[in-house]
Amino acid sequence: MSPVFPMLTVLTMFYYICLRRRARTATRGEVMNSHRTIESNSRTSPLNAEVIQYAKEVVDFSSHYGSENSMSYTMWNLAGVPNVFPSSGDFTQTAVFRTYGTWWDQCPSASLPFKRTPPNFQSQDYVELTFEQQVYPTAVHVLETYHPGAVIRILACSANPYSPSLPAEVRWEILWSERPTKVNGSQARQFKPCIKQINFPTNLIRLEVNSSLLDYYTELDAVVLHGMKDKPVLSLQTSLIDMNDLEDDDYEEKDDCGMDNLNKKFSSATLREGPNNGYFDKLPYELIQLILNHLTLPDLCRLAQTCKLLNQHCCDPLQYIQLNLQPYWAKLNDTSLEFLQARCSLVQWLNLSWTGNRGFISVSGFGRFLKVCGSELVRLELSCSHFLNETCLEVISEMCPNLQELNLSSCDRLPPQAFNHIAKLCGLKRLVLYRTKVEQTALLSILNFCSELQHLSLGSCVMIEDYDVIASMIGAKCKKLRTLDLWRCKNITENGIAELASGCQLLEELDLGWCPTLQSSTGCFARLARQLPNLQKLFLTANRSVCDTDIEELAGNCTRLQQLDILGTRMIDNRAVLELNASFPKVFIKKSFTQ
Repeated sequence: MSPVFPMLTVLTMFYYICLRRRARTATRGEVMNSHRTIESNSRTSPLNAEVIQYAKEVVDFSSHYGSENSMSYTMWNLAGVPNVFPSSGDFTQTAVFRTYGTWWDQCPSASLPFKRTPPNFQSQDYVELTFEQQVYPTAVHVLETYHPGAVIRILACSANPYSPSLPAEVRWEILWSERPTKVNGSQARQFKPCIKQINFPTNLIRLEVNSSLLDYYTELDAVVLHGMKDKPVLSLQTSLIDMNDLEDDDYEEKDDCGMDNLNKKFSSATLREGPNNGYFDKLPYELIQLILNHLTLPDLCRLAQTCKLLNQHCCDPLQYIQLNLQPYWAKLNDTSLEFLQARCSLVQWLNLSWTGNRGFISVSGFGRFLKVCGSELVRLELSCSHFLNETCLEVISEMCPNLQELNLSSCDRLPPQAFNHIAKLCGLKRLVLYRTKVEQTALLSILNFCSELQHLSLGSCVMIEDYDVIASMIGAKCKKLRTLDLWRCKNITENGIAELASGCQLLEELDLGWCPTLQSSTGCFARLARQLPNLQKLFLTANRSVCDTDIEELAGNCTRLQQLDILGTRMIDNRAVLELNASFPKVFIKKSFTQ
């Protein structure tokens, strides 16, 4: 036999080893020819040609910079063909999330983080898009036009939103993920991550983003889904490479898989007991509890299956004082809640944000859980939980007498009458109603009975008819208010501002961004500066009337100011801003400087 053939075999093996090492070490988010790689490794017939399609519709999202009654800077701009790409810059025709950077977490309204949040869960916002045809994805391209780099996770769903009925099992699979990374430059790019193949067709794609490392708002123009109508058959070599790469594949899937344990009942009778518990038998109970406090929820579920001693510790309600279920939104269902129910009799902080959609959690399942676990609840996070209806809010008002914090951000499918039940929660200190359909009558009732409020978010609440009336009630009833979000409230005037400034003198944070009816010529901004000396954050975004006098009043009166947003103003001289910076070097000022 010729020595050439062994040499070819060795070279072939070396080639595949290099490919595998490159797949592991390369940044999966970099713009590379990954799509060509996938195509070359797929065996497709002419009858199974690749389908390329833009998003048909935006069906859900957590936040956006734009208005609910406009298309500018809204998530709805992601539907259809590109409006801007390949141009770079700030364009109103793009999709923009509401925030960026770390300043959002450093203001007085920021909530404390939950313990036991898995370090690999870093998503802050999301958007879900549907496509015309279900395909087996081969590539997902995101057209980013300004400050790219926010997308950290892409998922696909087995459910067809256009089907009249849901499948027996709705599955979400991660196509690609990466930890937040800093992208140098703000220019447009076509983001083409290398995705993994899945075993079901999809026409529902979800992007999750983290904007904490960005220097400005990220802007997205379109999403392109590439795929095959029939399931591609991979070559043997490709399958071998993929199997070898599984040992250090997407890190976050480990916790997702662990959540399957919540859907099973484990009997302590099957667990071993006796002296073979290592040295745990010799440790004080409290010390073991302290050690287990560092485990994530899936790890607790796994550990509970090892022996009776650790099962007892893992099922102790003291381990579940704070329960963050948001990272597991893709798998959490009624069975999970039922399994956790016995452990959560002492839960005080509960995060169900993003969970329960598409039938995963039922109204009755949520009600059963709160009836057992709601008595001690102090904080309840329900952002983007679209399973909620009026019955759910009624259950909350009845079962959670000690509730102090309630977050209903972007629960835009709750009917207006549901919000009347919130008035029964008289001990509320924080209430987030961003992008909800709360109406004026219900909100007035809430303000009248919930006089302990310290943090209130009413951003983008388009059903409120007269914000001056609301501001007057806030000033009269909410004397302890520290933060107030009135982002894009459409009709507040200087009269409402006067009521706020005189009645809520403890205010540390005020967001009046995109409030077009406020005019500097009425003296409303100067009045704020004089009457609210504790202000640390003030947003006057896109108010064209803000002038140098207003900046001078802030510099002279608000000595604790840390964040000032005057982005989009046109009447402020750069000198006034520089003087403010000189007086308060730590003030973070967002401004577009005009020449």
